[in-house]
Amino acid sequence: MNNDLKTNRLINEKSPYLLQHAYNPVNWYSWCDEAFEKAKKENKPIFLSIGYSTCHWCHVMEHECFEDDEVASKMNEKFVCIKVDREERPDIDSVYMTVCQSLTGGGGWPLSVFITPNANPFYAGTYFPKYSKYNMPGFLEILDTMSLEWKNNSEKIEKASLEFMHEISKEFDPKEYNEDVSFKIVEDGYEFCKKIFDGVYGGFGKEPKFPTPHKLLFLLNYYKITSELEALNMVEKTLEGMYRGGIFDHVGFGFSRYSTDEKWLVPHFEKMLYDNALLIIAYLECYELTKKDFYKDVAIKTIHYVLRELKGKKNGFYSAQDADSDGHEGKFYVFNPLEICEVLGDEDGKRFNDYFDITPSGNFEGKSIANLLYNDSFESSNEEINKLREKVFKYRKERTNLYTDDKILTSWNALMIVALSKAYKILKNDIYLNAAENAIDFIKRNLINEKGRLLARFRDGEAKYLAYLEDYAFLVWAFIEMYESTDKEAYLKDAIKFTNNMIDKFWDENKGGFFLYGNDAEKLILRPKELYDGAIPSGNSVAAYVLLKLSKIIQDEKLKEYTKKQIRYFFATANKSPISYTMYLNAVIEYLK
Repeated sequence: MNNDLKTNRLINEKSPYLLQHAYNPVNWYSWCDEAFEKAKKENKPIFLSIGYSTCHWCHVMEHECFEDDEVASKMNEKFVCIKVDREERPDIDSVYMTVCQSLTGGGGWPLSVFITPNANPFYAGTYFPKYSKYNMPGFLEILDTMSLEWKNNSEKIEKASLEFMHEISKEFDPKEYNEDVSFKIVEDGYEFCKKIFDGVYGGFGKEPKFPTPHKLLFLLNYYKITSELEALNMVEKTLEGMYRGGIFDHVGFGFSRYSTDEKWLVPHFEKMLYDNALLIIAYLECYELTKKDFYKDVAIKTIHYVLRELKGKKNGFYSAQDADSDGHEGKFYVFNPLEICEVLGDEDGKRFNDYFDITPSGNFEGKSIANLLYNDSFESSNEEINKLREKVFKYRKERTNLYTDDKILTSWNALMIVALSKAYKILKNDIYLNAAENAIDFIKRNLINEKGRLLARFRDGEAKYLAYLEDYAFLVWAFIEMYESTDKEAYLKDAIKFTNNMIDKFWDENKGGFFLYGNDAEKLILRPKELYDGAIPSGNSVAAYVLLKLSKIIQDEKLKEYTKKQIRYFFATANKSPISYTMYLNAVIEYLK
C-alpha cells in the first residue's frame, strides 16, 4: 500500500469501522445519494462492503484487498464502492444479508455484494481473498467477471435482480396463523434443544458455537413451568462449559463473541457489549433459580469487565473490543509459560500455568489461551490465584494494545441496562443500579432528538440514524426492568411512551408485525420484518415480550390486542423451526401463562 496518508471520503465519518478504511486506496463512499447518482451517471455497478470494526475477517479482507493498490485500482476503475458499518445500519445489513443467504446458503462478515445503480443485488458472498484459495474465487477474478457481466448484460441483470428481489420480499412477510397459539410450539422448541445439545461441553449444534443466551433463558423458563430437570441441566452444562473454556477471558474477564471449536476453547477474540449483557442475564437468572454461587460469581466478573473496559466517560457503554492486536488475532490474550514465570517468578508462575493450562506446546498458534477445561476446581474461588491473575492482568495491559470501538448504540446499551437492573434486583449492589441509571440518563440526554425521536448511535459528540425497532424494543425492556427493580413510576411512564412511539413508527397496520426501520426513515429496496433470534434476539421477539409484560403491568386492553396480534402473526414462521426463535418462545410462554 502507498502509505502517504492519503485519505478517501470516509475520513469525514464518525463510524470507527468506516474510519478504519479511510486510508485505503479505494475511493470509498459511505451509503449516500451521491454514490448512487455517480453509478447511474457512469452506468457502473456498485460494490457494497458491509462489516464492523472488531471483525477479524473484515481486517483480513481489508489487508489483502482494500489496502492493495492493484485491487483498489480495479475497484475504482470499474465500480462505485460503498462501505457500510452494519452496527450503524442494521437495516441495510438485514436486506443484503438475506440476499447473500438466499444466493449462497450462508452469510457472515465482511458481507460483499455487487448491486445495480438501483441498489438491486446480482452477486453476493462474504470474505474473498485477493487470489483464489480455500476453494474460494479470488477477488481480482470476481471483479473482472462482474464488470464484464455488467458491461455485456446490464439490462438482463437489472431485470433478473428485480425478479429475485420480488421473491426475497416474501421472506419478510410471514402469513398470519389463524388457529390458537398452543403450548406445543414451546415443547417442540425444547425437544429440538435436546436433539442438538452437546452433552460433553454444553452448547447447541456443532462448532462454531455461539453463546445465544436467549436459548438458555428459554430453557430456564421452560424448567420453571414444567420442572423438567433436563432443561435446567442443559443450561447449567452450557454456562459451566463457556466459563471453563477460552471464550471467557480468565485474566481480564468478559466473554468473546463465539468459539471456533466444540470445547469453547478457541474464540474469535472480539468481545461485544451485547453478548456480555445477555450472558450476565443468563448467569444471574440461573443463580436466582439454583442459588449456586458459581453463577453469581461469573455474572459479577462479567459486569466488572464491562464497567472497566466498555463504560464511557459520559456513562454510555461502548460497543466492542477487537479480536486483533498489532495485526494478529488474539495476540493480546495468549501467553507462553516462560513469560508468565518472568512476571510471577518460577514458583508462582508454575502454579498459574498449571491452573490455567498454559503449556509449552500451547493451544492456539504455539501459545496458550488461559482456560479451566482440565481444572476440576473451577467453581471454587481461589484467592491466591486471583492475586497472581491481577499481576498478569497488569502485565498484559502494558504488553500490547487492544482497540475499543467507542461508538454508543442505543439497543446494546439498553441490553446492558437490563443486565444491570437485574443484577441490582438480585444482588442488591448499588453500583449496578447507579450504572444503569446513568446509562439511561445518557440515552435520554444524547440519543433523543428535538422531535422526541429516538436515535441509534452516538459517537464523538454526534447522535445519528433514526432508531430501529430493536432500539425501541430493547429500551422498553430496559425501562420495564428498571421499574420492576426500583418501583419508580417514571420508568413505567417511559416504557409506555416509547411503546406507543414504537407502534406508531414501526407497526404494520395492514398485516401486523413490526418493520425493522420506521415509516419516517430512508426507504430501502425492501422493508424487512425480522423475527429470527440470532446472536441477538430480534426486535420483533423482544417487542412481543415487552408488549406482553407492559400490558399485564398496566392492564391496557389496546396493548393486549397488539400483543395478541404480534404473537399470532409470527406463529407459523416460528413453528417451522422453534429453536431459531427462542426469545419469541419466551413471549409465548408468558402469553400462555
